[in-house]
Amino acid sequence: MNRTDSVGQPLVFATKVVSTGVKGSAGTAVTGAVQELDRTNAPWLILGTNTQYSTVQNNVKAKIAYDFSPTVRASYTLGYWDNTSEGRPVSYLKDAKGNPVYSGKINVAGSSYDLGATNFNLSNEKLAHVMHGLSVKSNTKGEWDWEAAASLFDYNKDQLRAATTAMPGALQGGAGTLADQGGTGWSTFALKGTWRPGTPDKVKGAHIVDFGFQQENYKLHSLKSNITSNWIDGDAGSRATEIGGKTSLQSLYAQDTWSFSPQWKAVFGARVEHWTAQDGFSASSATNTLDYASRSETFVSPKAALAFQAASDTVIKASTGRAVRMPTVAELYGATSSATLTTINDPNLKPEKSWTTELSVEKDVGNALLRATLFRENVKDSLYSQSLLVDGKSVSRVQNVDAIRTNGIELALSGNDVLAKGLDLSGSVTYADSRITANKGFVSKAGDTIGRYQPRVPVWRATTLVSYRFDDKLTTSLGMRYSGKQFSTLDNADINGFAYQAASKYFTVDLRVRYQIAKQWSLAVGIDNLNNYQYWNFHPYPQRSYSAQLKFDL
Repeated sequence: MNRTDSVGQPLVFATKVVSTGVKGSAGTAVTGAVQELDRTNAPWLILGTNTQYSTVQNNVKAKIAYDFSPTVRASYTLGYWDNTSEGRPVSYLKDAKGNPVYSGKINVAGSSYDLGATNFNLSNEKLAHVMHGLSVKSNTKGEWDWEAAASLFDYNKDQLRAATTAMPGALQGGAGTLADQGGTGWSTFALKGTWRPGTPDKVKGAHIVDFGFQQENYKLHSLKSNITSNWIDGDAGSRATEIGGKTSLQSLYAQDTWSFSPQWKAVFGARVEHWTAQDGFSASSATNTLDYASRSETFVSPKAALAFQAASDTVIKASTGRAVRMPTVAELYGATSSATLTTINDPNLKPEKSWTTELSVEKDVGNALLRATLFRENVKDSLYSQSLLVDGKSVSRVQNVDAIRTNGIELALSGNDVLAKGLDLSGSVTYADSRITANKGFVSKAGDTIGRYQPRVPVWRATTLVSYRFDDKLTTSLGMRYSGKQFSTLDNADINGFAYQAASKYFTVDLRVRYQIAKQWSLAVGIDNLNNYQYWNFHPYPQRSYSAQLKFDL
C-alpha cells in the first residue's frame, strides 16, 4: 500500500499575448502581471497559475502465485488506485486595493485585456481505477514452454468537476460542468509459446521459435454535463458534450532464432495484425449526435536480423523491421481541440507505419563493451496534433504527418572495473537528423513543416553514469545527462526553448552516495541537478533537489 499527500507546483499558467491588448484606459487597472517571452520569442503576460493541485492518492497492489508443479506457475495481480484532488488557481493580478482579480476587463500598463470566467480554472477530481492481471506459464527450459495471460483495466470512477463561474465566488458554488469517464478501459489476452527443437541435446543449427496470439480491446466514453446549481456537489444536468468508441486488435506472430553456424545467428519473424474501430460517436450538445462508420484494416509486419561473430571480441549485427502503430481510441474519437472548431476529432486517422534499419558493431575492449550503431527510420502517417484545411476551414487536431525520415549514429560504452578496480562506467552519445519530408498539414500556413525537425528529437544527446565501489559498504555514483536543442511544434517556430510551453536543451549532473550500515540497514543520500541547470519541457523541471533514504530489509 502506498499513500501520497502532496501539494504540487503549478504546471499551467494563465497568459495573454501583449499584442492582443487594446491601447487605452478601459478596464480595471491591475499590477502583478509578469512580462516574459513565449516560446516564439513574442512578449506575453503571465497572469497567474492554473492546475496547482492538492492531491491525495492511494495505491494498493496485491499479488498471489501458485505453483501447480515445479515448472508451471499461475499468478494473479490486483491493483487499485484512487486519486482525490483540488485544483485551485492563484491570480498574480491585484487591483488598487490589493484584492486579487480573476475575471473581467483588466488594464495592464495602458492596454486592456478581457479575462473570461474560466481563464483561471477551478476543479475537483475523484478517480478510482481497478486493474486485474492473471497469467499461467511454464518454465521447463526444455523443448516446449508456454504462457497464457489476461488483464483488465477499468475506470471504475473518473469524475472531474469544474467551475464555469469566476473566482473567487466560484469557491462557494455556482454553475459548472461534470466530466465523467466511467466505463472507459481496456482488456488484453495473450497466448505465447516457445519451441526449442533439439533441446536438450543442443544440436548444431538449433532453432528457437517464439509464436503467439494477442487480443486487445479498448473502450472510450466521456460525458460532460452542465451543472446549473452547485458545481461542487450538484447533480449532472443537460449534456454539454459526449464522445465514445471502441477499438480492437488481434495479432498473430512468429519468430525463429536460428544459429546456423558457430559464427552466425539469424532472426526472422512476422506479425499479422487485424484492427477494427467501431461504435464511434461525438455529440456537441444535448441533441446533436454524430455517428462514425466502422473501420477494419489488416497489416503484415516482417522483421529480420543477422549477427556475425567476426572475431572472438567483435560482433557485427544488422536488422530491419516494420512496425504499425494504430490510432488510439482517444485519438480517433476523443475531443482533441476546443469546442468552437467545426470538427474536434478525426475518425479517419491512418495507422502510423515505420521501417527501421540498424547496423551495429560491438567490440569487447577488455573490461568494457564498445558499440557503434548506424540507424535509419522512415515513418509514414505519423500521428501529431496540427492544422489542416477541412471544407475550407482550418481545423486543429491529431492528424497524420505524411513522412518523417531519421538518420543517425550512436556510440555506447559499458563496463565494470574500467581503468581501476571498483570503477564502473556506462554512457552513450547519439546523433539523429530527424526531418519531416512530406506533409499536407500545417501549423500556420501551407508547407511550414516541410524540412523541419521532428518534435522532441534533439540532434545530439548523451548520458554518462560513473560508479565507484570503495569497498563492500560504500558506493558513490555520478550521472550526467545532456540534450541539445529540440522543438515542440511541427513548424519549429518555438525557437525560445527556455520558456513556458517550450522544450529546452539541458545538461544536468546527479550525485548519489550509498552506505551499507549493517546487514539489513542502508543509507543513501543524493543531489539531483547538482549544477542547478534551469531547463524546460512545457513546464520548468526541478532545479537542485536533495533526497535521503534510510532502508531496512527483512
